[in-house]
Amino acid sequence: MRIGVDATCWGNKRGFGRFTRELLEALLEIDKTNEYLFFIDGDTADSETIPARVKKIVAQTEISPIKAASADSRRSLKDLWAMSRAVLRHRIDVFFFPAVYSYFPVFNRTKIVVTLHDVIADHHPEHIFPDSKSKFFWKLKQNIAIRQADLILTVSDYSKEQIIKYFKLPESRLRVINEAARPAFKVLPPDGAANDAIRRYQLKQGEKFLLYVGGISPHKNLSVLIDAFNCLRANPKQAEVKLVLVGDYKDDPFFSAYPALKKQVAALGLEDKIIFTGFISDEDLTYLYNAATLLVFPSLEEGFGLPAIEAMACGTPVAASNCGSLPEVIGAAGRFFNPRSAENMSETIQQILGDDAMRSSMKESGLRRSEQFLWKKAAEDTLDIFHELAKQ
Repeated sequence: MRIGVDATCWGNKRGFGRFTRELLEALLEIDKTNEYLFFIDGDTADSETIPARVKKIVAQTEISPIKAASADSRRSLKDLWAMSRAVLRHRIDVFFFPAVYSYFPVFNRTKIVVTLHDVIADHHPEHIFPDSKSKFFWKLKQNIAIRQADLILTVSDYSKEQIIKYFKLPESRLRVINEAARPAFKVLPPDGAANDAIRRYQLKQGEKFLLYVGGISPHKNLSVLIDAFNCLRANPKQAEVKLVLVGDYKDDPFFSAYPALKKQVAALGLEDKIIFTGFISDEDLTYLYNAATLLVFPSLEEGFGLPAIEAMACGTPVAASNCGSLPEVIGAAGRFFNPRSAENMSETIQQILGDDAMRSSMKESGLRRSEQFLWKKAAEDTLDIFHELAKQ
């Protein structure tokens, strides 16, 4: 079987970029029989991390799909045709899009799998698109992708239910695979390397801090988290706690809330307590997970919520929004709050910070929960889907 893959998201720093890399690497690890053809743009072709065994087909686009599909841009018809034409020149049995974000039309006689991670853009367009034009072109691309797909892949039962409901699709057209933490995310002993890593982010060993990991987009609800943190500091016992926000605010193509958040932090006088790290390496992120007192995940909606699994794999307790997929993914290992209430968020965080036994219990439960999610299992499920379609 010849499996074509849109690998133009390979270098993306957000969650669907990690999903693309981890799933495809796991697929290549377990599948030594089928041939994989990665269709990429010129920028992605320079990546040294693409596995050597795949056949790379480079389409000459004027702008990288990652940049062209950003919040304030759109892909040209010429670039879309460059990708479509590259695929058209090859015989493909199954074509796989790891994200609808970089979708382009496929004209081959082949089966098509499109991954739709969530319907956040449909539920919260005001938090995703800077203008109506951006929203129009996203909806157009999304609808064409759904129409062309033989099967739609998603990453949680919650997302599956919402996709079925929003797009009025039969359940038979959807499949679910879960995400997982990389093996690198694990419990580490405190040592000199850990101390050096956290010092790079204005922290010191043993210091209490709350950690957020993810995008700096409006739907991530960081403004309410900052208000909740401000409420938390009114408690003298928590006055020295810091808040560390990990996420790319310089090169992220998505609609960003960073300028407004910086103003909010300044207005509250919290510049010395709230740290924006920008994008950081997985190695440093592992150290921060291990050192954090608590991961806080305040999103209005998530399709999966991979940072929660990564944190739990590092033994970090998780407090999260009670909306979207997070209760499904975290399960009984976490504690939950109303993401629209800074007071409720603050109360939940204070309860966890003030109870050592609760944090210890959450750590153990989180470690067990994280072990239930494996990229190998996700790859096996995906390969079954490819074989199912190929037989048709």
